[in-house]
Amino acid sequence: MDWEKIVDKYYKGNAELKDILVRHSMSVAQKALRIVAAHPELGADRDFVYEASMLHDIGIIYTDAPGIKCYGTEPYIRHGILGADLLRKEGLPAHARVCERHTGAGLSLEDIVSQNLPLPHISLLPETTEEKIICYADKFFSKTRLDTEKTVEQAARSLAKFGDEGVGRFMEWSRMFE
Repeated sequence: MDWEKIVDKYYKGNAELKDILVRHSMSVAQKALRIVAAHPELGADRDFVYEASMLHDIGIIYTDAPGIKCYGTEPYIRHGILGADLLRKEGLPAHARVCERHTGAGLSLEDIVSQNLPLPHISLLPETTEEKIICYADKFFSKTRLDTEKTVEQAARSLAKFGDEGVGRFMEWSRMFE
């Protein structure tokens, strides 16, 4: 699977946003691959982790987030769902699951309903080892400070807006992956 062809297809004519997407995704991929290499006992699929890391945020192009050059119409929190729809159309259902399950430390149905989030009323929690690794790695990198890696503590603080459950999941992954 050639992730670059997919990114090029949807980001043609938007070089600035494509650069943000690819640089962020590369940082996530590198951290995720370090976790895979350090934990062979997890049995994670290295190639899939790389590909899915490079595509996990593909849906940002449809969102309204001018601070990172996104001039779409959708709320940013929907970027995972939008990316998942796009990747399913590309015939990549497993990659699509990573897209839809990486927001926060995953979002439970209860989180979505209680916070009245503009998302489908389904559980969007990472389930597979690969989904968890990518979701975890993503929390260390923002799209506004592209080459800066957060500490575990900084990443946990940034998750607090999604609720205590997400912080708890993230800290559990930290114990597993670090």
